Amino acid sequence: MFTGFTKETSDFLWELRFNNERPWFLAHKEQFERCLNRPLRELAGDSFGLLRRRWPERDFRLHVSRIYRDARRLFGRGPYKDHLWFSIKSGEIADGGNMEGPMFWFEVGAADFSWGMGFYGATPAQMAAFRRLIDANPARFERLAADIEKSGRFQVEGEEYKRPKGDRGALINKWYNRRRAGLCRSEDFGGVLLTQALPGLLAEDFSALMPMYDFFLEFYRAAENGAGDGRRSNA
Repeated sequence: MFTGFTKETSDFLWELRFNNERPWFLAHKEQFERCLNRPLRELAGDSFGLLRRRWPERDFRLHVSRIYRDARRLFGRGPYKDHLWFSIKSGEIADGGNMEGPMFWFEVGAADFSWGMGFYGATPAQMAAFRRLIDANPARFERLAADIEKSGRFQVEGEEYKRPKGDRGALINKWYNRRRAGLCRSEDFGGVLLTQALPGLLAEDFSALMPMYDFFLEFYRAAENGAGDGRRSNA
């Protein structure tokens, strides 16, 4: 059961950032397991369990990141990640091993922690399907976006296009004109991160985002099915 991260978690991640090499990590592997890997997996399991109890009909899958970077993609960086995360996504995405699908996620680093919903890296085809689905029923998406904005808990994130794709009004434009759109809530290291209340908070926030997650899942499916030839969704 998750009882909270500790200040040692932050200290370990800061030190790893400046000592990102195998000898240092091997000398501190027990510390890694104790203050980071074990509590992260406990948090992931508890949050996943709470979400599944709230949504028993959903086929969700859990993935917890490993600390080892892909040796083929180091690009001059050390072999270890200095932040770790877990994700929860639909089985239809997870079974295909697809990173470019909507997911709920949580991430912890040395200075902060964050959670939200979105894509790891949406493709142009997926974002085109996103805009088509909005255009098919702007009022529907506006209601979803307004509910999230009213809660004040999450910020829309993602790189914006240099040339906007269109003008759909102030509320929708925050989403419409991005290369990748998602929702993020971020806090400085500390607070609820150090308590056993965090799994409940994550399950509550992920549940609040479920209507928008369903919208994301809908345009993900449209893109996967090749609905990119000018056809519009009936949503």
